[in-house]
Amino acid sequence: MSRIGKLPISIPQGVEVLVSDTNVVTVKGKLGQLQQEIDATLKVSMENNQLTLERTSEHPDANAKHGLYRSLISNMVHGVSEGYTVVQELVGVGYKAEAKGQLLELSLGYSHHIILQLPDEVKVETVAERGKVPMIKLSSFDKQLLGQVAAKIRSMRKPEPYKGKGIRFQGEELRKKAGKAGDKK
Repeated sequence: MSRIGKLPISIPQGVEVLVSDTNVVTVKGKLGQLQQEIDATLKVSMENNQLTLERTSEHPDANAKHGLYRSLISNMVHGVSEGYTVVQELVGVGYKAEAKGQLLELSLGYSHHIILQLPDEVKVETVAERGKVPMIKLSSFDKQLLGQVAAKIRSMRKPEPYKGKGIRFQGEELRKKAGKAGDKK
């Protein structure tokens, strides 16, 4: 039995959940609308503002998908009601970020600027205060898309292990390596 999968999902006020006959769950809220197709080995039922997922077979594959789809639906409900936010820091001399609508212009020490077109579902804001590292704040109601965009931005300049320069998530701990010790006689 999946410990995650058997937990009910409570539906907050203002969130509407629709389950179609073709196993597609649609979640609508004040921030947006998301859809997820559910595997045929699972059955979704709703009662008393609580959503539950039940398996129709005891196959190990169905057990694994039970917890997965419960988490995906829970993330959808949380996303359309409250939303998600990711904050990234640009650590390095001269590293800058500037948001122009849905365009994000990054200056990361390369010979050119990097310009990224962000999806409409993701809102971007940049913060550049004197004496502090520049930050990129991404927010969206779709957790999967937000994580994918944040990973794409981070891949432009991953933190290196010696000085820690690069794009990192706020609060991320890096394991730093010792540099050359040199010749000590």
